[in-house]
Amino acid sequence: MAIDCPIKVGKFEGFSWIRCEGKGSFLNSTAVKEFGEFRIKRGEFCLVVDLQVCTAMDSTFMGTLAGLANRLIEKGGALHVAGANEKCIHSLEDLGLDFLIEINPEQTVWKGWEDKARDLLKLKVAGIKAGTVLHTRHILEAHEILSNTNEGNRQKFSDVVVYLEEELAEKADTSI
Repeated sequence: MAIDCPIKVGKFEGFSWIRCEGKGSFLNSTAVKEFGEFRIKRGEFCLVVDLQVCTAMDSTFMGTLAGLANRLIEKGGALHVAGANEKCIHSLEDLGLDFLIEINPEQTVWKGWEDKARDLLKLKVAGIKAGTVLHTRHILEAHEILSNTNEGNRQKFSDVVVYLEEELAEKADTSI
């Protein structure tokens, strides 16, 4: 099966790179989370999310980025966004994520490495399949992270959080 909007990743000296090709969504955000958490557990302090060819981002994708940014901040690190266009910048700012994420920073350890990093990336396939309980939990977690970011997001995503909690409860009831 071809991946419509692949996530490509790479590890470099002083940073790790995650590239979204197409729409960042609930379908490919688990690959971002898995790679990001793997690198953070191994001591990475700088994750770069490359949005140069990202056409749009849904709330699950942005919640995943916020979760990784929070983990990095706790360790004294940072999540950087590279190559973000105005649409992506607006989406991140609309949810208040510009306070967690450094968008198109001028001075970074990876400045000047963009083209080389992009050439060396490998496809990352998520271990979590869409439609599973684990995937639903991932979507719920992303929306809880966004809700905890600010009051506006809490109001914006309260119905989504309730719906996902109910869906998980129903799945738990049917698996007994």
